[in-house]
Amino acid sequence: MACITLLSDFGLQDASVAIAKGTLMQQAPGATIIDISHEVKPFCAPQAAYLLSAAYKNFPPGTCHIILFDLFSEKPSRIILSEHNSQYFLSPDNGLLPIALGAGNISSWLYFEMNASQTFIDWLKAAGQAANLLQEKNPAGLGLPDYKLISSAQKTPQLSVQGFAACEVMHIDQYENVVVNITKQQFEELAKGRSFSIRFMEVEEINTMSSNYTDVREGFKLCRFNSNGYLEICINRGKAASLFGLRQGSRHNGIKIFFE
Repeated sequence: MACITLLSDFGLQDASVAIAKGTLMQQAPGATIIDISHEVKPFCAPQAAYLLSAAYKNFPPGTCHIILFDLFSEKPSRIILSEHNSQYFLSPDNGLLPIALGAGNISSWLYFEMNASQTFIDWLKAAGQAANLLQEKNPAGLGLPDYKLISSAQKTPQLSVQGFAACEVMHIDQYENVVVNITKQQFEELAKGRSFSIRFMEVEEINTMSSNYTDVREGFKLCRFNSNGYLEICINRGKAASLFGLRQGSRHNGIKIFFE
């Protein structure tokens, strides 16, 4: 039985997710459809890439991940079939996949290109047909033309001449833990064993890395690397985003990591 995942910026206010699932079920009968998220902030590629990167690696080989994010960023809109680590991805060519999967080891083919009279439903039907075909054939057996994805790399914090790295909020989860765009590896490469101080909203500061939320008392702030390897600013049993006024995409978060 095929496994299909969905990631979108549709939200849950209307019928878009149900339309997508119903259309896909008709084209790939018997497939199991699993949601990654439909709450991606519109046009926020770093958040979409973070969620896809966190989720896809937990699925079995042969899973087909359908990316319904920023579908009409290009003209004409296309469906690109990509393969990475024995998993398949059906997406528009909007730069998301190289951010989520890394620039290397992605094979891609042009599967479908919309004409002026076609709609979102046609895109979904073609994606469902592709997912169904991939149950029986690998991409090489479909006779598709090779395709080169738009090259795109995630913006990573760099050390400034003032000795700090400025970070951005990528994602805020259900518990209002704030995920910022620096991984444990990137942090360690910048730190080089030095002590650090994470400062944000001009008055807040954290200078100890925790392993778990319970490393501090209830209601106290902390920072840690989450299971996806990214730095989080949190409060033990509290809501960091609301309390500190940290917002995704805001220019006023002021998150800076100083190395001493």
